[in-house]
Amino acid sequence: MQVILLERVPKLGEMGQEVRVKDGFARNFLLPQGKALRANRDNRAKFEAQKADLEERNAERRDSAEAVGKRVAGKTFVAIRQAGQTGQLYGSVSTRDIADVLANEGFSVERRQVDLGTPIKAIGLHEVTLVLHPEVIVPVTINVARSADEAERQAKGEDVLAERYDDDDDDDYEDEADAPEADAEVPGLGDQPDV
Repeated sequence: MQVILLERVPKLGEMGQEVRVKDGFARNFLLPQGKALRANRDNRAKFEAQKADLEERNAERRDSAEAVGKRVAGKTFVAIRQAGQTGQLYGSVSTRDIADVLANEGFSVERRQVDLGTPIKAIGLHEVTLVLHPEVIVPVTINVARSADEAERQAKGEDVLAERYDDDDDDDYEDEADAPEADAEVPGLGDQPDV
């Protein structure tokens, strides 16, 4: 299907361009979202008549997105979730969760503006991209932790999943004389034949 783009669409084109897209993409995404019009004589004339208004509206949205982007770019946001000992979450952190975390911090971001390839399923620091406008893309970090203390330790660079003990089993004994010998005879068994 041939369409006229009403705004910049990443990996597709700029406002005013006529591009050929698959029918389903046009019917299910571009046309209902108001991002494009079918390319025909009437719609071309309609676009030319509205072009100045569309460009002005696009500039206003871009400016407001840039203002939010400057405030949020590079910041770290904490999401507290339950997780097992291995760091695997009981559930996941989705785009809706990230939008809620940002809203709690005072940033107005819709979940569709959060570009998250797959949901976050483990604790740690995760880089997430916010697409506030097709021309304004900013990175933020989501610190997923089990507690606020753990989030603070992760932010300092500490590995909260690192095991806290040495591999030597003998360290459990204060004095090496107290440690059992490997080939010591087990009391009470005496000399029994090998079976």
